[in-house]
Amino acid sequence: MPLVLITLASSIPELTNPGILGREIVSELSQHRQQWPTIHALSRSKKEDYSDNVIHNHIDLQSSPDDMANDLKSVRGEYIFFAAYLAQDKEDDAWEVNGRMLSNFLSALEKTGAISDVKRIILVCGAKQYGVHLGMPKQPMTEDAPWLTDTSKWPPNFYYNQQNILHDFCKKHSKEWVATYPNDVIGFAMGNFMNLSTAIALYALVSKELSGNDGLTFPGSPAFYTKFDSFTSSKLHAEFCNWAALEPRAANQAFNVVNGDMESWQNLWPKVVEYFGGSVKRNQFEGAHSSDGDMWSTMDMAPEPPISVVANEIGIQGTPVLQKSVVEQQIDLVKWSQRTDVKSAWESFAERKGLDKEIFDKATWAFLGFVLGRSFDLVISMSKARECGWTGYRDTWASLKDVFEQMKGAGVLPKA
Repeated sequence: MPLVLITLASSIPELTNPGILGREIVSELSQHRQQWPTIHALSRSKKEDYSDNVIHNHIDLQSSPDDMANDLKSVRGEYIFFAAYLAQDKEDDAWEVNGRMLSNFLSALEKTGAISDVKRIILVCGAKQYGVHLGMPKQPMTEDAPWLTDTSKWPPNFYYNQQNILHDFCKKHSKEWVATYPNDVIGFAMGNFMNLSTAIALYALVSKELSGNDGLTFPGSPAFYTKFDSFTSSKLHAEFCNWAALEPRAANQAFNVVNGDMESWQNLWPKVVEYFGGSVKRNQFEGAHSSDGDMWSTMDMAPEPPISVVANEIGIQGTPVLQKSVVEQQIDLVKWSQRTDVKSAWESFAERKGLDKEIFDKATWAFLGFVLGRSFDLVISMSKARECGWTGYRDTWASLKDVFEQMKGAGVLPKA
């Protein structure tokens, strides 16, 4: 039962990290040799060594269908996992670029004739599906939520474009599809520092270096600190993709993929701080709006939050929840990462511990600031997947701690 997997590490972080998710899928499936004897991992470059049942093939997803067909002329498979994403500064460009990559790749399968062997295509998307980058969505988030297609209110969402392209293609060729919606991914891959885990580890380490015994301050929104979030372990997502590829009840369905627990930073932050040998500053939110001088920042999200699309249906017209959402950081992480004292502290720490000094500048400070700075809950339902037979679960803190341990083993974080 051969497999085709597409990975393409993004150049700018988004709500999911396809490079990490794609590589984790390769790793997971390669462990099940009887089920997946041959795996074709397709990407622009080979960044990791996999087991001997994984064949790496070069592909440039920004090339033409003819060029991709030439790259794929010797590649056949029954199941395709498309985890590619190329970030763009403008949403219009993201719509066009990511839609074209998928469309051209599917056209290449037609040109080589490989489409005749394909049974199911799994497309990795994310919780941006619900407009979590625009403001408060209806809670809990369920897969039947209406798409935010009114471009007079919201920018185009490239996940919608990709899914429509996939739906039409599969209908044309009588193939099956699955789409996944992970959120706030917890994972790590060598050479890829654009993820939540790396940035929060570096923030904790450098803050401890600077603060001494004064305690560490949560940099995000004081309001979000006690609200709920739903996270996705990259390992769990890979296991889900393995299940979804073969489960008959998953055919032609989109699924949320989150750990299954509910977490908040009031629970996670003290554990993160303790893990790195520090303590939480007891009055970390006292005078928050003036905290750390000019470090406080506020950014408006869309004029209308996504929940407004169902305002009439659920009877909330005229209520405060329809006001625009904000992202607020009591310590703006982009500004913080550029401070002279912060850079000096990191360089001194990295020198002392024998770490790669370039890691700090590669961390995704803007992304972490967004994740920690939202002012609303993110409760994502797993009911649909459960009803189809999925039983996977991960404890979020255990997932985060496991990634920290991976980074220690890889020499990204100090071992002691």
